[in-house]
Amino acid sequence: MKVKVFDEEHEDDLTQAINAFFKEHPNIKMKDIRFSTAACIYEETQIYCFSALLVYEE
Repeated sequence: MKVKVFDEEHEDDLTQAINAFFKEHPNIKMKDIRFSTAACIYEETQIYCFSALLVYEE
């Protein structure tokens, strides 16, 4: 088993990163995927973090 962590500032970027990984690795077998969202405020700017942990086998 292996894991891959994805971390992006926008949900669409996360989607694109995961889809690109699947396209680059068409023979992997996905076992599980976990999704997380976090938000914080830094100097009047709201910052988002969209993350996913992919568990897979080659």
